[in-house]
Amino acid sequence: MVSVLLCLVCRSLGFPAVVDSPPPSIQQVRAVRTTRPVAVDGVLDDPIWRSADRVTGFLQRDPTEGAAPSESTVVFVAYDDAALYVGARLYDAHPDSIVARLSRRDVSANSDRFNVYIDPYHDRRSGFYFGLSAAGTQFDGTLLNDDWNDDTWDGVWEGKVSRDSLGWTAELRIPYSQLRFLKRPQQVWGINFNRAIARRNEQDYLVYTPKNGSGFVSRFVDLVGIDEVTPPPRVEIMPYITSRAEFAPHQAADPFNDGSRLSPAAGVDARIGLGSNLTLNATVNPDFGQVEVDPAVVNLSDVETFFSEKRPFFVEGSSTFSFGQGGQRNNWSFNWPGPTYFYSRRIGRSLSYGAPDGGFADGPAGAHILGALKLTGKVGGNWNIGALSAVTNREQATYQDSLGARWRQEIEPLTFYGVYRAQKDVAQGRQGIGFLATVAARAFDDPVLRDARNLSSVFLGTDGWTFLDASRTWVTTWRGGVSRIAGTTGRLLAVQQSSAHYFQQPDNGHVTVDSAATSMTGAMGRVTLGKQKGNSFVNSSLGLIAPSFDLNDVGFLSRTGIVNMHLGAGYDWTKPGRVFRYVEVLGAVFRNYDWDGNINWSGVFGEGSFQLKNFYWLYWDVAYNPWTVNNRRTRGGPLTLNPPGYQVDLSMNSDSRRAWVYGLFGGTYQSRDGRNWYAGASLEWRPAANVSLSVGPNLSGNVTPVQYIGTYDDSTATVTYGKDYVFARLRSTELSAGIRLNWTYTPKLSLQLYTQPLISAGKYDQFKQLARPRTFDFTPTAAPSDPDFNFRSLRGNAVLRWEYLPGSTLFFVWTQTRQDVEDIGDFAFHRSLDRLMQAKADNIFMIKATYWWNP
Repeated sequence: MVSVLLCLVCRSLGFPAVVDSPPPSIQQVRAVRTTRPVAVDGVLDDPIWRSADRVTGFLQRDPTEGAAPSESTVVFVAYDDAALYVGARLYDAHPDSIVARLSRRDVSANSDRFNVYIDPYHDRRSGFYFGLSAAGTQFDGTLLNDDWNDDTWDGVWEGKVSRDSLGWTAELRIPYSQLRFLKRPQQVWGINFNRAIARRNEQDYLVYTPKNGSGFVSRFVDLVGIDEVTPPPRVEIMPYITSRAEFAPHQAADPFNDGSRLSPAAGVDARIGLGSNLTLNATVNPDFGQVEVDPAVVNLSDVETFFSEKRPFFVEGSSTFSFGQGGQRNNWSFNWPGPTYFYSRRIGRSLSYGAPDGGFADGPAGAHILGALKLTGKVGGNWNIGALSAVTNREQATYQDSLGARWRQEIEPLTFYGVYRAQKDVAQGRQGIGFLATVAARAFDDPVLRDARNLSSVFLGTDGWTFLDASRTWVTTWRGGVSRIAGTTGRLLAVQQSSAHYFQQPDNGHVTVDSAATSMTGAMGRVTLGKQKGNSFVNSSLGLIAPSFDLNDVGFLSRTGIVNMHLGAGYDWTKPGRVFRYVEVLGAVFRNYDWDGNINWSGVFGEGSFQLKNFYWLYWDVAYNPWTVNNRRTRGGPLTLNPPGYQVDLSMNSDSRRAWVYGLFGGTYQSRDGRNWYAGASLEWRPAANVSLSVGPNLSGNVTPVQYIGTYDDSTATVTYGKDYVFARLRSTELSAGIRLNWTYTPKLSLQLYTQPLISAGKYDQFKQLARPRTFDFTPTAAPSDPDFNFRSLRGNAVLRWEYLPGSTLFFVWTQTRQDVEDIGDFAFHRSLDRLMQAKADNIFMIKATYWWNP
């Protein structure tokens, strides 16, 4: 109904009717066979390009949808028994204006660019893309869910570009070993091409997806003419060697750490094709020392910090294991707490261990991954599968007490992780169904550790989607699953009382702590309905997570016992007008209930996005939240109330084509429960075609009248169930910045510098305790401690990366971390900066060499 009303209003105001993209000027692209391999040099002087069919007829998607391109593009396609070749002549009336910024692989520098999209399975849902910038930078990745792309995959292929008086040319050689396709006498694939002209913000396609439409791969034209080619054996072996030297602060009496440590290592990665449809990735003794360090975080909440995955083995192809995301293009959350069904950071997780009083300890920083396997591909025609298994080592720490006695103790058991995914498209992607299973199993040596880790964990789930009409305008998606964890009574008691569950809440009526439990089983589910085609759009959902649901051994889950729902609608204006090129506005209502029917969060939300005629972007959003019930403030204690509040956020971004690109953003949330604000900027400077410097400072302030301090037994506090729940006013300020320098010498040689300084200070006063449950009433109390803090951190690394042969890389890495902590709460920038610079640094230097062998 909301969608219908929006359409009627917009029609009455004279906005154009929804139209789909016009059919492509050609219905198929024909590849021609070449009798000799093409010399890939970007010049297009091989004889095959003179006889190959010319592919023309591109249309703009941006800035003027459906218009003829400002410059002509001609594409040629050829093949032999080993590879597909693509040549492109990209005419330009002003070749001196071609934007050719050099960057690292897969890093966009807003350059002129040519992309090839291929659907070799011809399932109209998935595929690969390969691209070159006018400076020769390579881009590649995978296509999935018809609309999405994933740039984590790096193939081994050749591509070169050349400039001349007519514009520029691109030449690509894509080996069949990098693709997956069925063995047939005549191949029919899907194909599409794209050209970006950076100075005009122009995107030209052979066939494009309208701005108010959906579907990308399903629109590709057919690629024909590839006959009598056989999917080749796919075997890639990548051994590595590394040497790591760490220089860290230490105590003179520490018997385990003299301030330096040298750690050589070796291992091997492999990528093996199992037939034409499956690929097995394997890693033995993997090393990820070249990845960027995690940012420093000051976390005062009861929720674990979520860090993104950066390790190549787990990043590449991670979309294979996505769950509940198919079909619908947009998945809005509105306080839906996830979950993340596969959180790969659990594998090889960080470890912590404390030294005994007056003593010392030594152990690994994380659980060492002994080996991992990943199988991906298709079986049975149109079943997409993914299977990942990994084993982490049994880890021990060595301790020495103040008397010199030493002992070793297990701090992490031998652990197996498994993630198994299957998903099938039906009726060319109009419906889909999938399954996901995750498992973790541990083998303990130390019985004490059994109370700190689950013995096992299993999740079984199913998901899918259905388009409700022939035009694929309306779509519904669903997901659901069951989890089961097992362990000792001590371990299950800790899980029940953890921040994800809080079974011990004294005034909840739906669950109680079971001190004899050795297992826990729970369920979750979510269903969405959306309109995703046309100028108007609708998005709605209903989801629930049972209190006993838990998948934190393999996934990430912050809250349970939730019923979540939202309804949103909006409208896109995609036709440029006098002021704006693009406008989107939307509104939504949302609500969360707990298992007792209390409203835990509710509100109305509105936002708008605008692109101006000068290619600047503006954004705003507002929200209002009424009184609700808070079941987390007391960290497992009685319920309290959330006072009404509102938020406002604003941001803008400048024209990304310029040498100087900047953005500004800020916002605030105001209520009796707290007042916070934040402001920041992003600045990127491109002083040369191969150099970029970006700086992103962020400043935030927060006044929280009821920041949790602790829970204390008090037999006289009968109103609050025999405990005092103590809070204080927290006034905090945080300043941070992300600073990055990219210097690309050639498409194969680059230097990246990154640093993140952070200063965070918080001062506590006005201590108080909860007066009565289900209120926002507090009474003054004495301070049980002085939790003021001032935390400073500086983290950074430098990575020199050289691809000395195709697929073979040499890394030189320097990582430095330093931090300083004081128990004072005032924010003093100059003093904090001085102390941070005086803090002792932990320096790590590493050299890593990999070699790609394709036998």
